[in-house]
Amino acid sequence: MIFALYELYNSRVYGINSSLNKAVSVSELVKNGLTTHMINGNTHQRDVFLNSISSVQNIKEIWVVRGDNVTNQYGEPFKNEYPRDDIDLKVLKNGKMEFIVSGYFDPEPLIRVTIPYKAINNGNTDCLKCHNVQFGDTLGVISLVLDISDLKDLGLKTIYMLSILTLLLLIVIYPILNKILHKYFDVIEKLDENIQHAVNGKFIQLKTSPSDEKEIKDLVDVYNNLINKLDNTFAGIDNKLKGLIGHINKRGQLNPIEDANMIVENLSNIFQFKKAIELDETKNDIYIRLSQVLRNKFDLKHFTIIEVNHTLETMEIVYKHGELYFCSKELEDNPELCRASRTKSDVTSLEYHNSCPYFLSQSKYHYCIETKLSKDVSLVINFVLDSKEELDKIHQNISFIKSYITESAPNIEVKLLLQALQESAFKDSLTGLYNRKFLDEHLKKLLPQIDREDKKMAILMLDMDHFKAVNDEYGHDIGDFALKELARVLTENIRESDVVIRFGGEEFIVILVGITSDEEALKVAEKLRLKVGENEIKVYENTTIKKTISIGMAIYPDNSNSIDSIFKYADIALYEAKRKGRNRVIQFSQEQLTGVDLF
Repeated sequence: MIFALYELYNSRVYGINSSLNKAVSVSELVKNGLTTHMINGNTHQRDVFLNSISSVQNIKEIWVVRGDNVTNQYGEPFKNEYPRDDIDLKVLKNGKMEFIVSGYFDPEPLIRVTIPYKAINNGNTDCLKCHNVQFGDTLGVISLVLDISDLKDLGLKTIYMLSILTLLLLIVIYPILNKILHKYFDVIEKLDENIQHAVNGKFIQLKTSPSDEKEIKDLVDVYNNLINKLDNTFAGIDNKLKGLIGHINKRGQLNPIEDANMIVENLSNIFQFKKAIELDETKNDIYIRLSQVLRNKFDLKHFTIIEVNHTLETMEIVYKHGELYFCSKELEDNPELCRASRTKSDVTSLEYHNSCPYFLSQSKYHYCIETKLSKDVSLVINFVLDSKEELDKIHQNISFIKSYITESAPNIEVKLLLQALQESAFKDSLTGLYNRKFLDEHLKKLLPQIDREDKKMAILMLDMDHFKAVNDEYGHDIGDFALKELARVLTENIRESDVVIRFGGEEFIVILVGITSDEEALKVAEKLRLKVGENEIKVYENTTIKKTISIGMAIYPDNSNSIDSIFKYADIALYEAKRKGRNRVIQFSQEQLTGVDLF
């Protein structure tokens, strides 16, 4: 049908073009005849000439229209030489041929053609000799009405013949083509089906039969080679990723293309995470960033990050998110009871028995990961889950979760080493207390806070009474042990916000931050004096001694706005306590300052 319409359109175009060519030929004949009549002086007989032309086959009508420039030069035209319609006027004005087709599918279709008659000079004809015009001016137009029914009939006959031939060709050729192309169509259909499988991660090869064409076999071979390369490539990706992040795609269960894309995306995120934590200032910053990943990326709602020091046998919770933590208190006193810490492996809730006896909840699930930070310190992360579905989800993502933890570990270790180095610089090697260097740095931060919050601070300066006698009688080892015991008793009997510092030798300083009154500070000082006096220091197998301390106290900013003056006043008060017999607490007063000055 489409082919027939196309041919019908072509036949119409061909008929119109043929008619236009005929009209142009007739117009040239008319131009030459009119020129001859003019030369011979027979222009009054031009009607006879035109009537003779109109008798030519298929010419239904012909007329000439005189232009204004000719009329102005030679006078009025014949009655039938005026423009008959807008087409004549249009061609006279623009000098371009116009045509219209009417009733093409009628029994007698017609074409009206109007051709400009222009002034020319081609050697044989020189219109400029007789006419007062410019070269190319339109002298008039020649209009024809042609019968194109014979051309239409020829076109229709051509269409009928082509349609019959096409039908015959289809009847003969279609079975042959169908037999040849059927195999190709089958292969294309199988290719389409297998490509869809490949998109879903199943790489299935095609098979050919001995009767298949060579082109089909070549096409199938190319496809099978491609599928084989894809399959091997994704298998290689699985194996390499397993070594890289401990993850491998379960072949046949997951889409390897989507899985590889997911892994690459996660590796990119892990790399960005690694670059970020390398710039973090403290280990707490790293814990916060790791926590954000666990919460936002893996949707984990309850977890606790714990540092285990195997040498000191301590367990410290360094970060906690959520409200659920069910590990037994026994682990704090004996961290080696922690199964994850002891076995250096993951510990998770099991369906039929309790994998960890120190996880105390019966309604929740847990997953614990252990990561080594240094020789002495390891990291345990305890995840608590509300449902079996959440536990299954963490099992699915555990490789990626561990990747983030693994990337964090070296950076946390560096921060631990820096912290240990800093503490070694700021701590007394004998007692483990902060030293005088720390005091200077600590006060730089503490004093502005005290002033800003309008609080008070008490400085207790103390030393052990008759300490030299201990060294002389029992030796320096016992003297050192006595100082350690003093440090222990002082530390155990102050608040977490307070600080104990070994100032030098047997002299110590206790900073009481945020006291509300002098009486409160004196009460703490008396408590320390009594606790030290009650403590028994073992010197031999069955021999113990007790030592006392003297304490001098000054209050900042009551006694002075200068911290240097406060330490000086506390030292004066300590001197006063020793002068009055030792084993006592003396608070600084202005009278003591006067006495010292007089002395």
